[in-house]
Amino acid sequence: QVQVVESGGGLVQAGGSLRLSCTVSGLTFGDHTVGWFRQAPGKERERVSCITWSGGTYYADSVKGRFTISRDNAKNTLYLQMNSLKFEDTAMYYCAAAAYSICPTSQSAYKYWGQGTQVIVSS
Repeated sequence: QVQVVESGGGLVQAGGSLRLSCTVSGLTFGDHTVGWFRQAPGKERERVSCITWSGGTYYADSVKGRFTISRDNAKNTLYLQMNSLKFEDTAMYYCAAAAYSICPTSQSAYKYWGQGTQVIVSS
């Protein structure tokens, strides 16, 4: 059984930093592309960033230069370092895994999802 567990969310002031973590078990982590998504209240879930098994990355324009995605295949863990946080970064952040060698555009390509971790940025 695949389990995806996010952690690291919390309340932070604008301009601050947080690091999210996501541990995946029950699959061969190193063979999967993994990504971060977020959903703000009243908005659709959006793709934030992803990283392929070979290290290729994607970032949404809204987070480029502020967020950094990384993975530790030995620990089956995905990270998202978030710096210079803005109020508009407030959302529930989800981790997901896809059996692809690229970063899929469609969220439906991601088969495994976590329950999310809440990030609140105070202005």
